[in-house]
Amino acid sequence: MVVKGEKIAFPGGGTHFHYGADKYIASIANMLNFPNNNLNNGGRIRTVLDVGCGVASFGAYLLSSDIIAMSLAPNDVHQNQIQFALERGIPAYLGVLGTKRLPYPSRSFELAHCSRCRIDWLQRNGILLLELDRLLRPGGHFAYSSPEAYAQDEKDLRIWREMSALVERMCWKIAAKRDQTVIWVKPLTNDCYMKRDPGTQPPLCRSDDDPDAVWGPPMEACITPYSDQNHLTRGSGLAPWPARLTAPPPRLADFGYTRDMFERDTEVWQQRVDNYWNILGAKIKPDTLRNLMDMKASMGSFAAALKDKNVWVMNVVAEDGPNTLKIIYDRGLIGTIHNWCEAFSTYPRTYDLLHAWTVFSDIERNGCSAEDLLIEMDRILRPMGFVIIHDKRAVVEFIKKHLTALHWEAVGTADSEEDPHQDEDNVVLIIQKKMWRTSQSLRESE
Repeated sequence: MVVKGEKIAFPGGGTHFHYGADKYIASIANMLNFPNNNLNNGGRIRTVLDVGCGVASFGAYLLSSDIIAMSLAPNDVHQNQIQFALERGIPAYLGVLGTKRLPYPSRSFELAHCSRCRIDWLQRNGILLLELDRLLRPGGHFAYSSPEAYAQDEKDLRIWREMSALVERMCWKIAAKRDQTVIWVKPLTNDCYMKRDPGTQPPLCRSDDDPDAVWGPPMEACITPYSDQNHLTRGSGLAPWPARLTAPPPRLADFGYTRDMFERDTEVWQQRVDNYWNILGAKIKPDTLRNLMDMKASMGSFAAALKDKNVWVMNVVAEDGPNTLKIIYDRGLIGTIHNWCEAFSTYPRTYDLLHAWTVFSDIERNGCSAEDLLIEMDRILRPMGFVIIHDKRAVVEFIKKHLTALHWEAVGTADSEEDPHQDEDNVVLIIQKKMWRTSQSLRESE
């Protein structure tokens, strides 16, 4: 980071990005023999997990290649790096590789990345590396830049030998190794797992283990095998990006959803988003919106409808409903799972727009406080940011009573006549958060 007047600039360098993040990314693509040194690989790489992301320069420089990264880092000795990332308009999430599964379904990412990597991947029988294995798609890659990959002192050599032995037992192979970076590739099928000697560690996960259960379950030191369908098709069966966004993904069948249902959902939400933007109108300037959140994302069609906007969407799926997050990732979008009775894992003032479709009705059914949710939304929302409430008329009237106390202002409404696909009792209320300070803070600044 470089301080320039009242701003902080991020030149894209770093301990492992000596010539800039863009050239580092191109070198990874070159190591994998991708066309034109483009990590996108013809749209085959779209979703990336960047572990220990720092200020997310890796994710920032991937955006120009039509790759979206979930940049993940804890609130540790580095403090607020995720806050910096979100201030830059880069998708990021405050989280940690610890004891519980990361809040993403199995087979969500084509590539995982860790540079200047200080994570002890060998701890607890390799459980953290096995968590990455759960999250990688068939044939997915793990790019690892760390002293253990190139240093020659005895400690680093020992770690490298042990890590190499672990990934070999996991059936990963080295796709490329150059300078300080090694890239492993995950197998396409279960064949290698089936050929391992009896008793080989780590074991395969139990057949009754749900690899997509991510709200609360602990990590398991086991290998997640592929479904019969993935094994037979030798991959995820996903279209390249951008066709992936609107192509019905194979995992629709997990929910009993049909191709027609998927296409209808995409069409309906395109109409709704167009209606939202018509209401917002002149309130939106070219640089008004960047970080958006869909608080109840279903199949991700709200985000899909924004494909031509210069925005990204954090798609949030309810932990007590259908776990459609895997459909969202299969569409080339990103998101997480959450219970809105609790606070969301982000810093204050990090999102420009929150979309709440029937979220308050769900809160009522769960016996949680709608007032608490309003306060949490206010915490997450940036000054001058927007909230789109799409819910029952009674819910909207309840929220209107709290606008003054929250320093929010209603800027537009719509009823069911403008959306023939919704319940006739549903209405839309669009709100803008005001820029304000307490009288005490005003006095202190004078």
